[in-house]
Amino acid sequence: MLNADALNQLRQLKTDIKEHKVVFAGTVKPTNGRFGFVALDEGRDVFLPPEEMQKVLPGDRVNVTEQEVEKGKTQGVVDELLESHLTTFVGRYLIKGKGHFVAPETPGINRWIFIPPKERMGAQPDDFIYCQIHRHPIKDGKGQAKILRVIGKAGEPGIERAFTLANFDLADAWPEQVQTQADSLSEDSIASYTDDREDRTGQPYVTIDSPGTQDMDDALMATPNATGWALSIAIADPTAMIEPGSPAEEEAFNRATAIYFPGEPLPMLPDSISTRLCSLMPDVPRLVLVCDLQVNNDGSLGDYSFHQATICSKGKLSYELVSHLIEGRQDDEIKALSDDVSNSLDQLHQAATALRKWRAEHALLSTDRPEFRLRLDENRRIRLIEPSVQNEAHRLVEECMVAANRCAADFLNQRGQGLFIQHPGLRDDRADNIRKLLESHAPHLTKLDANTADGFKALMKHSDQLQAQVPIKSILSRQLARAELGFDAAPHQGMGLAAYTTFTSPLRKFSDFYVHRLIKSALWDAPIKALNIQQLEALQATQFRARQAANTLETWLKADYAKTLPEDPMAGTINRTMPSGFFVRLDCNGLEGFVSCKDLDGKYSFDPVTLRLIHNKNGRIFQLEQRVTVSFIGVDDERRQINFKLHSAEEITTSPNGADNG
Repeated sequence: MLNADALNQLRQLKTDIKEHKVVFAGTVKPTNGRFGFVALDEGRDVFLPPEEMQKVLPGDRVNVTEQEVEKGKTQGVVDELLESHLTTFVGRYLIKGKGHFVAPETPGINRWIFIPPKERMGAQPDDFIYCQIHRHPIKDGKGQAKILRVIGKAGEPGIERAFTLANFDLADAWPEQVQTQADSLSEDSIASYTDDREDRTGQPYVTIDSPGTQDMDDALMATPNATGWALSIAIADPTAMIEPGSPAEEEAFNRATAIYFPGEPLPMLPDSISTRLCSLMPDVPRLVLVCDLQVNNDGSLGDYSFHQATICSKGKLSYELVSHLIEGRQDDEIKALSDDVSNSLDQLHQAATALRKWRAEHALLSTDRPEFRLRLDENRRIRLIEPSVQNEAHRLVEECMVAANRCAADFLNQRGQGLFIQHPGLRDDRADNIRKLLESHAPHLTKLDANTADGFKALMKHSDQLQAQVPIKSILSRQLARAELGFDAAPHQGMGLAAYTTFTSPLRKFSDFYVHRLIKSALWDAPIKALNIQQLEALQATQFRARQAANTLETWLKADYAKTLPEDPMAGTINRTMPSGFFVRLDCNGLEGFVSCKDLDGKYSFDPVTLRLIHNKNGRIFQLEQRVTVSFIGVDDERRQINFKLHSAEEITTSPNGADNG
């Protein structure tokens, strides 16, 4: 037994070691395997072996020390948990022997977590469950979870949506205060706000949308004049009925956006507001914020102004009907339109055509790609996938919205404050690859400085017209940075515009709702609860999570639907490549499936410059936009990934010196 002096010496030694130990703070980054990394605050990553990853969860803030395991290689040892942000997650309930576990579906948790007897809530094997971390694994690598809610079983109607809501912590019900506020509003409430507004109820505004749309937030009209057209875009005005800082506004901020899940959307505002009282339904008075603007004959924008008004839409028109009118058809629905509405639609089409021509010459247009609509059955699974045709009516509405949003951006920019959508163009970390791509396949474009707005615009325009063996425009499009929200005006390089914002979807996006507040504050001293930088970052993060949720649910539904596909060969196009294989988008239904290099003859190398897969011996190539024929071979249920087998491909090869040969 150690005496008192020896014990004191031992304690002092431990204290000295602790004081001299070099500790680094960082954030845990998981991988698809059992190992991971800690992204240190000083800017480098430290490897965490499996036994250390057992002690932490994705996103944990930890202190780590480094130890050398072999010459030149180090690994981290978790020293202390600073904070853990992952508190809830979803998974599947499993029983193995006498142990009850949850197999998490949260990316990065690659192990089962034990559930104590008192925390199981009667769950049954294979139930989807919503859990909370009950005991963090930091001490011994043995974490525990408690079940908060049993979501349901695979195969139950709507389980995919319910699971996705839980997985992304999305609320499906309204807080009591929000519902109370919504219930207090009525048609009489609208009348109480009309006194200080322009009365435009007699003017021929109409909405143009899909037949099933209920939250109609824009109505249009146009008249000709000496230098072009007077275009008027009336946008639903929920900010008139929702007070700043009220429960409904706070909840709209928390949700950030409506999420258009297949079959059953998750709205940003309660239905009584978004689909009734503020929706621009026909033949009833509705409150709007109007942008009146001059469209010149060449498609450029002239003077504009904003107005608070009341309108009464003269019709809920479908894209198909308006497209038929543009084409000159004369069916019964078109004949039933009043002369005022018909004339306005004709002028809208002419104005939109001029606007689009101007954008094609002076800005950038997004490339149309085939879209598809999911039709669900009574079990909320895909019954049918059908093409969603983009016609002239869609382009008419798009041009009117872009024009109005450009005016809003200019208005806020002149006042030095606002909320803008900024797009910096190409990603900084891809600059070397882009330079090499252009040097090899389009050397005449290397003189363009893609870091400037004009240079980026010229690069995208010229690449769109290139007849090259390598699809340069598609490659560049996959190197783009993500658009972000910001308080300062900055170029939106993806659109080729000096500044851009949106205010045309205030029933669906909080950023648009907030831009309404900014415009009203500037023009009419309306009250506003201003956002700070932390709130802006939170808003953007919520928007991103909403997109992830919608994509996750759609991917799940499509993977299940794919199991009904025939084994017959189907035509498609390669739309994504990676070292392990490539994804193909089918022509017939837009489904995307993976072709693995493991299922191809020989070995392939991935070129990060051209995004090509190249056979190591015979030079066979797979690249973006390449036409292929594939057949369905199964679904990876864990990843919810559709898998294809390659039957044939458009031949593209390179000669030994690397030059392209078609």
